[in-house]
Amino acid sequence: MKAIFISVRTGSTRLPNKSILKIKDKHTIEYVIDNAKKSKHADKVILCTTHLKEDKILCDIAHKNNINFYRGSEHDKIKRWYDACKKFNIESFTTADGDDLFYSGGLAELCFEQLEDNDFIDGQGLYNDVYCMKSSTLDTIQMLKAEKIIEPHDIIDYIKNNSFANNHIKIKKIDNVPNIFSKKDIRMTLDYEDDFR
Repeated sequence: MKAIFISVRTGSTRLPNKSILKIKDKHTIEYVIDNAKKSKHADKVILCTTHLKEDKILCDIAHKNNINFYRGSEHDKIKRWYDACKKFNIESFTTADGDDLFYSGGLAELCFEQLEDNDFIDGQGLYNDVYCMKSSTLDTIQMLKAEKIIEPHDIIDYIKNNSFANNHIKIKKIDNVPNIFSKKDIRMTLDYEDDFR
């Protein structure tokens, strides 16, 4: 089973509660959900949030939008993904951040298509950073890192600098990317009040 994991929590500091702010009577996280649901390859869209009580509202939004949710570690996204894979029997997944309102199901398609002969697709540097991996790859990363917290944007370096991971995980930089997904000289994420405006 393939999934898109939307990583989100309400505990943002630069723009408090950014995922539940509203644009045209719709929570910002719902724009990410709607776009992720357009993927033709993903069997499930799963909102991955924390076990903190303030994040229950995100679970309610997921339920309202007919997608699954998983509640896990507050700070360790990789552990959250790992546990969600186990709970929902996910074989491979691609990621979406809750502040990437312009996330595209088409970007997920590209990732899933290129993952077939690889273990990990590196989609850093597009208009939204995206990662795609097999759950078996995540098993290896989780085993090696143990309790250490590794930020998603540091996964590539972690794999390359760990001889076991480097020998067992085949990384491919995403290629043949349509121009629409290329990084532009404009902000595409919701981090600050100016972004929201």
